[in-house]
Amino acid sequence: RVQLVESGVGSVQPGGSLRLSCAAAGDMYSANCMGWFRHARGKGREYVAGVWTAGGKIYYADSVKGRFSISQDNAKNTVYLQMNSLRPEDGATYYCAAGPSTPDGNCAFRTWGQGTQVTVSS
Repeated sequence: RVQLVESGVGSVQPGGSLRLSCAAAGDMYSANCMGWFRHARGKGREYVAGVWTAGGKIYYADSVKGRFSISQDNAKNTVYLQMNSLRPEDGATYYCAAGPSTPDGNCAFRTWGQGTQVTVSS
């Protein structure tokens, strides 16, 4: 079983930057996909970014392409989400997720972090 611990809660002004971290521990064999989701009040959950830790394949939602960057430190079993040029609509609770890759090239996210709040306002 995998456990995820997030860090990086913050509040920034529009145009600012934040970095979220997600440290994983446990059975990493079952977590070769790691990603970030967000859930804003009144909106559905959005898959923001994901990385296949073995092959390096990366996914970004259209809403964050060019502004967010996901990276990994395999030695630390940690995934980062660097968020630049933040907008008010990026404000949400961000969740780290992990799970195995699927035969069709997707990720089956099964383990979730506790969530970390990101606020973007002036």
